[in-house]
Amino acid sequence: MPKRPMQVPPLPTAFLQAPIAHRALHDRSQGRPENSREAIAAAMAAGYGIEIDLQLSADGAAMVFHDYALERLTGQTGAIRQSRAAELGQITLTGGASPIPRFTEVLALVAGRVPLLVEIKDQDGALGPGIGQLEAAAARDAAGYGGPLAFMSFNPHSVRVLSGLAPDIPRGIVTSAYRPKDWMLVPAATRVRLRGIPDIDGAGAAFISHEAEDLARPRVAEIRARGLPVLCWTIRSPEQEAEARKYADNVTFEGYAAALSG
Repeated sequence: MPKRPMQVPPLPTAFLQAPIAHRALHDRSQGRPENSREAIAAAMAAGYGIEIDLQLSADGAAMVFHDYALERLTGQTGAIRQSRAAELGQITLTGGASPIPRFTEVLALVAGRVPLLVEIKDQDGALGPGIGQLEAAAARDAAGYGGPLAFMSFNPHSVRVLSGLAPDIPRGIVTSAYRPKDWMLVPAATRVRLRGIPDIDGAGAAFISHEAEDLARPRVAEIRARGLPVLCWTIRSPEQEAEARKYADNVTFEGYAAALSG
């Protein structure tokens, strides 16, 4: 029997319109920590798309949190993966008034009103195949969600697994120049391989989100010429945004108010 082709749903055009707020519209000085309910509400009020991150709790829940350790964002100690979801849900984010949210809570808060771009943080440790539990939790939580939603990950194994767990949800690969100093835990051979962005077809990716400083690389232009959208990370000024838009279809931004078109 011939192998059935992988379903690759396209990235909705909503992701290419309003700029996307990196870790939501965060500003700790204004009581809006990154990936917080406050930052998410502010992004929606401003009309931006939202990018969030998922990490795994000890009991297998998808938590909206960027770091692997709790210290920077909460003042608590230890790895997020060592605490249960109920415990994490009692830890207030530094600079805000609310605790670490579950993915289900954020989905209910956004409720399809703006595009939601969800990064699955690598659980292998070296962008290898030791993944699956977080992807399964994210897919369960997102089942039946009615708004514009897309998953992405630096780890192409995660993107490939999501193609089976959530085939109707668009998927992308977060891509990079993979400089050794930035990726010390990733083997050199893996960095070299991923730098070439070879997994688009094998992982069933519909887009990439590429490192802003590396956008002029010819491989990025090749992907865009195929008709796949190119997003980018992370833009921190209007000047950087203007340069990035020469190569990318939309930006993920923080630290300034990106202009809304129209």
